Amino acid sequence: MRKSTIMRAVASASFLVLSWVAYTQTQPAKLTITKVKEDLYNIEGDGGNVAALVTSEGVILIDDKYERDHDQIVAAVKSVTPQPIKYIFSTHHHEDHSGGNVQFVSSAIVVSTAQARKNIVEHKQSNAAANVTPAQFVYTQEASVFLGGKEVRARHFGRGHTNGDAIVYIPSLKTIHTGDLMAGVSPLIDYPGGGSVVEWTKTLDGALGMDFDTVIPGHGKVTDKAGLKTYRDNVEKLRNRVAGLVKSGKSQDEVGKVMTEEYKWAPGSLNMQWSLPGLMTELK
Repeated sequence: MRKSTIMRAVASASFLVLSWVAYTQTQPAKLTITKVKEDLYNIEGDGGNVAALVTSEGVILIDDKYERDHDQIVAAVKSVTPQPIKYIFSTHHHEDHSGGNVQFVSSAIVVSTAQARKNIVEHKQSNAAANVTPAQFVYTQEASVFLGGKEVRARHFGRGHTNGDAIVYIPSLKTIHTGDLMAGVSPLIDYPGGGSVVEWTKTLDGALGMDFDTVIPGHGKVTDKAGLKTYRDNVEKLRNRVAGLVKSGKSQDEVGKVMTEEYKWAPGSLNMQWSLPGLMTELK
């Protein structure tokens, strides 16, 4: 085989591989829906967890992932009920939780804290798409929706992951959705979005005072009240660890090395971009 022919074959193969990588990176991950309690489901996969409460008059969602997940969310809901999606509570402004708003606002009412709406309007998330759409209805402290004889109540207890976080509560099922006030194993403090590691534990203390037994976190598996309390205590331990380093005179690079070694914060991650500089300032 001639060299030119071999080179063309290699180039074609490389093009196909790169095209496939580009394609798969733009496709949403397959979503799955699982039952949490009677009439309550959790939709997992791409983006944050989406809770779906089915009522006789329609469906209430908590969060709606990215815009690209819209069709899969609708299909997941249709797999358990013919009722339409009527309301969406946003736990905070980040695109992996509120990005679907752009598709849903024409058919459902989106509800968020006033600060979460402001953060979207002001494009506080620098790496979000330009078309992330804010809520049509906002509140400062608390709001409830009553649909089909069921209540979903949202409450802003204070700052933590951002300055507009909401805990969304389903009283009849003793279940809360925390958004990213509980997510993963280590907190991401979005200081550009008004977050605070000092206020985070106080915010969770407020939430822990509610009457619930089941927790749908922003990311990860459904857990319980004890799981949320453990997460809260781990946030406090992280804060105390970093505060000790900062007050002993460690540099940002030195603190960053500790966070990588002990908390697995990857170099270049959002933790390093958003959280580390803010921790150095807040914990002086």
